[in-house]
Amino acid sequence: MAFKCIIVDDEPPATRILENYIGKVNFLEKAGVFNDSLKALEFLNTQSVDVIFLDIQMPQLTGLQLSRIISKNIKVIFTTAYPDFALEGFELNAVDYLLKPISFERFYQAVSKLNSDPKIEISNQSNLPDFLFVKTDGKNKFQKVFLSDILYVESLQNYVCIHTEKQQIVTHSSLKNVIESLPENEFIQIHKSYVVSLKHVESTDNFSVFINRKELPIGATFKDAFFDKIEENKI
Repeated sequence: MAFKCIIVDDEPPATRILENYIGKVNFLEKAGVFNDSLKALEFLNTQSVDVIFLDIQMPQLTGLQLSRIISKNIKVIFTTAYPDFALEGFELNAVDYLLKPISFERFYQAVSKLNSDPKIEISNQSNLPDFLFVKTDGKNKFQKVFLSDILYVESLQNYVCIHTEKQQIVTHSSLKNVIESLPENEFIQIHKSYVVSLKHVESTDNFSVFINRKELPIGATFKDAFFDKIEENKI
């Protein structure tokens, strides 16, 4: 199982180098690239990742500030052009601190530490059942829904609506909670309000996903990760 990772850096040349390096390492899987720390934080509020390659000098919210906010289960590898921040980075229990320009040898040395860290837990949903029990109206009332029947899930403020071909089931929950119950190799978030079943995607264009004659928007924050997943299955 690969370590799911994201890149947070506002310098395109730096992100391209890291993307290239990640693609060369078989135990790393890129889950997203962000040039804005706030957009990265929005993504992390709904998606689980194992590792973040984090630039320190970022507008609005610095890398050091972001590292203090995110889950302690996410391992941080800082990247920066300024060596003065190294001590503070290690005080935040960073896995490593990479000084730009970053060589592949130095990058590989840093990520190799992930495999030797007993505390890291790689995202693994292989043991999930093939169904969910969804709470509906009334005490102890639940509806069984097979994962294979789910077309997409829609966020409705404090509720979510699970769409199947035969019915729509509304339950009091957050989209984040639903995502954590779905196998990540079968479902993917395409918008802050939508998670779709990859097996039911009929077609896409640059802005939309089409499922069961329904057009769903693709949000800018989730666009790269979605089309990366499409690339994995293209011919």
